[in-house]
Amino acid sequence: MSHIFPRHTKQPPPVAVRGEGCYLYDDTGKQYLDASGGAAVSCLGHGDRAIIDAVKAQLDQLAYAHTGFLTSKPAETLADLLITHAPGDLDRVYLVSGGSEAMEAALKLARQYFVEKGEPQRGRLIARKQSYHGNTMGALSAGGNAWRRAQFGPLLIDMSHIDPCYEYRLKRDGETPEAYGLRAANLLEEELLRVGPENVMAFAAEPVVGATAGALTAAPGYFKRIREICDKYGILLILDEVMCGMGRTGSLFACEQDGISPDILCIAKGLGAGYQPIGAMLCSRAIYEAIENGSGFFQHGHTYLGHPTAAAAGVAVVNALLERQLIPRVATQGEKLMAALHAKLGQHPNVGDIRGRGLFQGVELVADRDSKAPFDASRKLAGKVKKAAFEAGMICYPMSGTIDGQSGDHVLLAPPFIISDDQIDELVGKLSVAIETALTS
Repeated sequence: MSHIFPRHTKQPPPVAVRGEGCYLYDDTGKQYLDASGGAAVSCLGHGDRAIIDAVKAQLDQLAYAHTGFLTSKPAETLADLLITHAPGDLDRVYLVSGGSEAMEAALKLARQYFVEKGEPQRGRLIARKQSYHGNTMGALSAGGNAWRRAQFGPLLIDMSHIDPCYEYRLKRDGETPEAYGLRAANLLEEELLRVGPENVMAFAAEPVVGATAGALTAAPGYFKRIREICDKYGILLILDEVMCGMGRTGSLFACEQDGISPDILCIAKGLGAGYQPIGAMLCSRAIYEAIENGSGFFQHGHTYLGHPTAAAAGVAVVNALLERQLIPRVATQGEKLMAALHAKLGQHPNVGDIRGRGLFQGVELVADRDSKAPFDASRKLAGKVKKAAFEAGMICYPMSGTIDGQSGDHVLLAPPFIISDDQIDELVGKLSVAIETALTS
């Protein structure tokens, strides 16, 4: 009998014993194509010797040092590497152990920044519905995933949530994508004026929405208008690239493709590629200097901040992404995956939208293409797709509640950057079979 507390007590998972390239293997020998990289984590695939050797070498030298006393060479090197390639005025790196920690740090830093500046009334965050920013209480409060939030409502912090930029569902007939993007962005200004801009510290968003809405990209011009509104009212822009960053969308930082830079940026998942738990919060020079020239102390912290072994893995992963030319490969293979999905599923009567960037793509399932009506939630379609794909030997990331936390189903795909053309064909073939199996069950 296992003493592990699993994610679902009624669905005990197989035991993973080995990983190689784009595949995972369980203890029965069954092979699974990792079409979602776990949760958009395994960007380099499994069993990458260079990363493994870097982790081993660091363990031989120094496994751990508490940042309350010491920094470490791997942490300093990783920070330098990230800032060298970061957009805009991002200048400092706060290394944590994952995405939720990165977002918690971002929220606390935004608050302390205004306290240090003498604007303590600024404490409100505006975020978006159908977003996901992590599972700790602050990050969960910021997120707009209704299903994840529901039972924890009494514990959550009061924050504002505006509509997402969801072109497939919310663009009006006859409205251009650009006009819709502007209208969607202006919802931020409307909410600022409703709650009082002098009370707001930041706006948080995913450049490409991940698990909750299935690789939902913003309409043209949306984020440029968002940046203008933030600047106009003196609020910070926090971008959550925990899932969509680190090359996943075809550029090292996803916001590069929107032509903007944030005040605070959060990354994780692909930063460690699954070889170590690591995340990071990057902030601008102005934010750092407000702390430096004020109290000098960021009132936050965790035991494993700047973990040397995790940082060594991060250095090896980022160097691999850059030196192996894997980010351009993401764009190339992403185009092939998108084309294959459209060829196989583009005219499927129950596929409403195929979307995404790079190797971060989503398929939204509908009961009727013309009306865009979702399947009844009682069918639990996403769960059936996940189960059918798993039985067929593929791991993907289906989710329900795509539209409003209750209705709608999608499948998120985030395969390793090393995926081959043949494996793209395997992915699309198995996904098609899984969808058909789920629809007829």
